[in-house]
Amino acid sequence: MPSPVSPQWHEKASDFFSTSGVKLKEAGQSAGTFVGEAAKDAKGNVVDVAGRFGSMVKSRWFLLQQPSTRQAVQDRLLSAAASTGTLLRKGMSETKEKVSIGKTKFEEVAKVTTEKSKTILTDIERWQKGVASTDVFGVPIEVTIQQQHSDRPIPHVLVKCADYLILSGLNSPYIFKSEGDSKVIQHLVSLYNKDSNTSFPEGVNPVDAASLIKCYLASLPEPLTTFELYNEIRGARSSIHMMSNILKKLPNVNYMTLEFVTALLLRVSQKSLLNKMDARSLALELAPVIMWQNGRKPEFHSQFWNHASKSVAKKNMNPVPNYSAWDMLAEEGEALDASSPISLDDGLPIDYGAIEVVQCLIEHHHAIFTHANETTWT
Repeated sequence: MPSPVSPQWHEKASDFFSTSGVKLKEAGQSAGTFVGEAAKDAKGNVVDVAGRFGSMVKSRWFLLQQPSTRQAVQDRLLSAAASTGTLLRKGMSETKEKVSIGKTKFEEVAKVTTEKSKTILTDIERWQKGVASTDVFGVPIEVTIQQQHSDRPIPHVLVKCADYLILSGLNSPYIFKSEGDSKVIQHLVSLYNKDSNTSFPEGVNPVDAASLIKCYLASLPEPLTTFELYNEIRGARSSIHMMSNILKKLPNVNYMTLEFVTALLLRVSQKSLLNKMDARSLALELAPVIMWQNGRKPEFHSQFWNHASKSVAKKNMNPVPNYSAWDMLAEEGEALDASSPISLDDGLPIDYGAIEVVQCLIEHHHAIFTHANETTWT
């Protein structure tokens, strides 16, 4: 990624902030225009009623000056009062309606402005981190769900991978344990960062699809179980009832995605006679990317989404030396094969409590996720 003091970086950032400011200013002006029009209409309405009232009084006063009987004068006064009252009531009603419409329009514009502001702030944060606006790897899960505009609060990349595995990969030996092909994983990460709704490529090894799931989960800034609930969830691993209740505290996106992932792992474990991966074996492989403590983020897949972010930075900012992740890790004078297997050893101590949690979620999935629309595949 280019130096933050690079003139070209400053120019790009300045353009971005300038564009964001214009968008916010336009939204604010639109809101002001709506309210201004409503107030103007309301003022004009009151002036019109007052004018009509004055004309009515003048007319009635003129009539009073004419010779007539006492009864006729009284009748005219009563008629004038009734007509004037009707006009005032109608005018006030119209004024209230105008103000109400103006208020509604203002609220609508304010809501749109707020949403635009959130989008702009998200884009600014992504720009600062060198992340493209379409990226899903390395991005908070709630941001991904917001941008994919789907009624199902589960990242599309996970759904695509899971559907592919259900159709063609459940019987693959040591799935989720075997190391994937680095080159293939890098291609898939780039593919879904460009379009999270793209179809999963035909002919991909199921092992690579499983590795992409692990890669995505490991890329999240915060695990599905969240940092806040780490200790509570870990402490509830021996009680299905407690586990079920504590998981309800998770944000809906995290809860539904955790249910989806563990439902997939349950299906994999049901084929353990063929794929050699029972619930315990799957928990050993997936626990590090589903549940970790703050400061102990798994890094063994970071080369893939970091590399993708650098590719975006190279297109939009200053060029940087074309060193791949494998070049950076190689010894001096040693070349690494880009299609080499993924190393899964990140040097962190094994969290046996997290492993037991994930094993519990797999083995007792139906009993724990009783309040979710459980994921099923036909």
